[in-house]
Amino acid sequence: MKLVFVFLMFGFAIGTPAQILNNPSMEGEPIDATMPDGWHACQEGTTPDILPGPWGVEEEAYEGDTFVGLITRPNGTYEAIGQRFSSPLKANACYTMSVLASHSESYAGYNTSGRLRIWLGTTKCDYAQLILDVKSLLHTDWERYPIRFTTDEVFEYIIIECYYPPGKHSSAGNILIDKVFAPVICDRT
Repeated sequence: MKLVFVFLMFGFAIGTPAQILNNPSMEGEPIDATMPDGWHACQEGTTPDILPGPWGVEEEAYEGDTFVGLITRPNGTYEAIGQRFSSPLKANACYTMSVLASHSESYAGYNTSGRLRIWLGTTKCDYAQLILDVKSLLHTDWERYPIRFTTDEVFEYIIIECYYPPGKHSSAGNILIDKVFAPVICDRT
């Protein structure tokens, strides 16, 4: 309790509130077509799956018990989820964050690799600034992707998107997300 108090006091002392994401490790009851608590859909037809279990995905979570799966479909649709930051990111500020991601080779036919993109927005589901673009997630083990960026403006939202790898616009692919580490302010040097 004392450590939390000291951390909060330090955060306010330097003028930068600590970012908190709601359900950053995508915990929930394993079930298909269900949004993880704290997240909302940012593409029409987004029906993420809380895994493992549904659709034949049996990978183990890196942190906690569950993770989320997002897909691309052969009909040109894809899935994206987002949420509002606990406090806005400042304009023209340097931040670091990271995400744990992987790919499943067995996802009920959505077995090809997906493209992981992370966006910042000023409003809900606003794709304003791209901060991470992993062209194709080919690995089936969890990897941590560090992100360092400078904000173009004040941002209040984050979007995690499963998109098509370069040159493909109609594949059945997937990405798995287990943890999103909230942004923290960094030194520009």
